[in-house]
Amino acid sequence: MKTVEIYTTPICPYCLAAKRLLDRKGVAYQETDVSRDPALREAMMERAGGRRSVPQIFIGGAHVGGSDDIHLLDREGRLDPMLAD
Repeated sequence: MKTVEIYTTPICPYCLAAKRLLDRKGVAYQETDVSRDPALREAMMERAGGRRSVPQIFIGGAHVGGSDDIHLLDREGRLDPMLAD
């Protein structure tokens, strides 16, 4: 499986929904909490094309968007192939 990175904050329901989807699929991910570190949020925004909302999700280094985006990819059957090596 490709590396999955997810930028989150602790009280974000969309972050929890995205992590639950990845957990259901058995996908390990690297989580970065941006709630208390402006430099981490700035780095996330740079990588995500200026998007400041969380979560921001990357698969294999490619930005795939937020919670709605990853759920849409899953519904369309495109998430599993993206996660595969």
